[in-house]
Amino acid sequence: MQPDLNALAVFALVAEERSFRAAADRMGVTRSAVSQTMKRLEETLGIALVQRTTRSVSLTEAGERLYAEIAPAIADMRAAMESTGDLRERPRGQLRLAVSSIAERFLSGPFLATFAEANPEVRMDITVTDEEFDIVAEGYDAGVRLGEVIEQDMIAVPVAGDERQLAACAPAYRDRFGEPSHPQELAGHRCIGWRRAPKVAPYRWEFVEDGKEFSVAVAPAITTNDMALMIKLAIAGAGITFGMEESFRPWIARGELVPVLEDFCPRFAGFYLYYPSRRNVAPKLRALVEYLRRPG
Repeated sequence: MQPDLNALAVFALVAEERSFRAAADRMGVTRSAVSQTMKRLEETLGIALVQRTTRSVSLTEAGERLYAEIAPAIADMRAAMESTGDLRERPRGQLRLAVSSIAERFLSGPFLATFAEANPEVRMDITVTDEEFDIVAEGYDAGVRLGEVIEQDMIAVPVAGDERQLAACAPAYRDRFGEPSHPQELAGHRCIGWRRAPKVAPYRWEFVEDGKEFSVAVAPAITTNDMALMIKLAIAGAGITFGMEESFRPWIARGELVPVLEDFCPRFAGFYLYYPSRRNVAPKLRALVEYLRRPG
């Protein structure tokens, strides 16, 4: 027998109220609708559940037994509904994010730490990845990527200001081999390249000249998918590397790296938090969006 959950919920209200009219009022339906539902339920079970008079409703023995069995489950479902309703109001639950490995400001630590402290009921699950995939299909709440690669149907919120990519090397490398005056001269230099996966071609270094974009397919002497290793190798004098200025900034500030080809490296729109357009954004994600948008 397939249980009629709606009919059981109506019966539970009748049992609680001992009144068809009161049960109907709580549900916002007519007393006749409650009566018809109860009649169908009794016919399905083949036994009377209530005794009705003009003034009151009482449960039969079968009704008492059924109510005793379903009352805990009904209470649990109501509690679940209330708990789910709480999620609409308070930032709670797991927040899954897919974040580009070069989103330095977002991943630097302080931002995420202060957000976690301000939202103790939000559990963050952060996957650092440069793979391109559908965050919705993979079950993520949001992602952080460069604005230029985000689909147009997504809502995008700036994580920081404009960014730029730079070529950089150690002073020792520059002093020994000189520095290129044009990106095309990179072919004559040792380069440290990046690729996101072993079977994918190394990333082409992108530049701009006279307002026109172009890329250079360098032949890296060393290729890796780890920016931290690229920086270590560059500092050690292994060659010229290429990446986000934010990634190089601490080492440039200390003089361990020097930028090259800066005239060919203009600024562009930086990283964005992006998520699908939905009418009701979960409070946990809304809290992150509002945190990003706060002044300062």
